[in-house]
Amino acid sequence: MLGLRVERGYFAHGLKSVAGVDEAGRGPLAGPVVAAAVLVAEDTHLIRGVDDSKVMTQRRREKIAAAICSRLRYAVGAASVREIDRFNIRRASALAMKRALNRLGSADVIIIDGLPLPEIGFAHEAMVDGDAKSFAIACASIVAKTVRDRLMCKLAARYPAYHWEKNAGYGTADHLSAIQSAGVTPHHRKSFTPVVQRELF
Repeated sequence: MLGLRVERGYFAHGLKSVAGVDEAGRGPLAGPVVAAAVLVAEDTHLIRGVDDSKVMTQRRREKIAAAICSRLRYAVGAASVREIDRFNIRRASALAMKRALNRLGSADVIIIDGLPLPEIGFAHEAMVDGDAKSFAIACASIVAKTVRDRLMCKLAARYPAYHWEKNAGYGTADHLSAIQSAGVTPHHRKSFTPVVQRELF
């Protein structure tokens, strides 16, 4: 479970609020990229169980995401498949983060997972493996992944051949097999290599 060590470092320097930002869905072959921003203030209490979303089960993530959304200020943004194909995944991820931050409102400092991303249009600090170090970023990661997984489950009901309810659009064997046999949907990223290769034949 993550504590507030990173955030308290900012508070010790007089800052009152920290916005943690992360995205979900950079690697999949289908579906949008989703970002979340979560605000942590000086008086924020820890939410038990918050951790790096990648090491949590889906059931655990759903439970913790519900607690985060009920107790902390948060916002979500997304970039569509069309935007991913038009701009590339890096710029689309930045666009999703920018949209989340615009909806969140002001924060004294913004911290994001990974490397600096000037395209988000907000001054920020970057933290490699931030979702395993920062409570705020971990919360954002959990919310972003939970929201995106739900979206992919809804799409899976319309396109059952691709098993998006299980693979969330990633290039698993069953997903790749479905692309070969059933073709490409409007929700596939046509700029991604396995999808491009199928489109050529």
